[in-house]
Amino acid sequence: MGQLLVRNVPEEVRHWIEQGRQQHNMSQQEFILSILRRASVAEQTPLLPFESPVQEIAVPDSLPFTFVDLFAGIGGFRFALSALGGRCLFSCEWDRYSQKTYKAWFGETPHGDIRQIKPKDIPDHDVLAAGFPCQPFSIAGVSKKKSLGHAHGFKCLTQGTLFFNIVSIVEVKRPPVLFLENVKNLQSHDGGRTWKTITESLKELDYVVRSKVIDAAGWVPQHRERIYIVCFDRKVFGDDPQFSFPDPPAQTPKFRDILEENPDRKYTLTSHLWEYLQDYARRHREKGNGFGFGIADLDGVSRTLSARYYKDGSEILIKQDRRTPRRLTPTECARLMGFPGDKKIVVSDTQAYRQFGNAVVPKVAKAVGEQIIATLRWHLMRSGCLVKARQNGHAEQPIAS
Repeated sequence: MGQLLVRNVPEEVRHWIEQGRQQHNMSQQEFILSILRRASVAEQTPLLPFESPVQEIAVPDSLPFTFVDLFAGIGGFRFALSALGGRCLFSCEWDRYSQKTYKAWFGETPHGDIRQIKPKDIPDHDVLAAGFPCQPFSIAGVSKKKSLGHAHGFKCLTQGTLFFNIVSIVEVKRPPVLFLENVKNLQSHDGGRTWKTITESLKELDYVVRSKVIDAAGWVPQHRERIYIVCFDRKVFGDDPQFSFPDPPAQTPKFRDILEENPDRKYTLTSHLWEYLQDYARRHREKGNGFGFGIADLDGVSRTLSARYYKDGSEILIKQDRRTPRRLTPTECARLMGFPGDKKIVVSDTQAYRQFGNAVVPKVAKAVGEQIIATLRWHLMRSGCLVKARQNGHAEQPIAS
């Protein structure tokens, strides 16, 4: 059989092929042939007379994509998206201790304060990932702002918050997918006004917004409810992109599986601290409150690991024979959060506790990310559009197949 010559291949298609062949360690010819073979196997049943043919588009098992990691922390999103074939083009994290960990784990120091970064300087990307902080949103009357000649609409409502920086980046870069994470009570913060401002801002940017509170207990042995927000550019995916959040795995991990065999005795509580915690819990019980320490169920899941764990470790304590309880070691915290076990902790215990308590759970982010990839595959099968054409940093119309 003679050779095939394909002319006028769009730059975006060539880039996609190059990423795909590198991801699968193939030559360009091997990668293209694998796609053609897949298409040839996908035989269609014979068409009825006068029936219009349906175009079949072959999609690789994994799709190379690019992403940026904003409010990156120690890279929970990066671990997840990199495992799915994503390539990180830009990261941003202001905390210098988190930057130290990020550098040790990924070989690069994230950019600092996002407020000092111009959106145009961020590379074009397919997915914007951000575990952004929740700050109070000050909502003023639009009419008053108009009379003063100030910005109004979502620009006014989000001005002064770190979420506004995400809005500014999205306006300029128009990433096809936004992947955001925050605390569960973001929906109830400030009487629901914060959540309304965020969702309306994203919709006003012409994104389809999907959200769900997910408990990480299906993936790691800890109750950790966080809201995940996934947004799709309406101009790319249409009004109703095929997307659903993941169900938790059938088998729940056990807390005992994350414990070290011989933890250092320095993590055992002093008698004074243990007496204080018991007395504190007793006083709150007498008042009808539920505050107090928590002894972890070794065959179950623990409470939520918080950034304040370094103070006394009271929310997750481990019972010990003939000794007072102990707190988790930083290594156990890493395991509890589902971070890879081969990553060395390069900061103090205090900073490690803070970092893990603030982190995104990589396994949950990966599970949601897999559903995003499924939506990208659906989009490719439906339209043949890789994602979006770009010219001079501005989004253009989707590429026709």
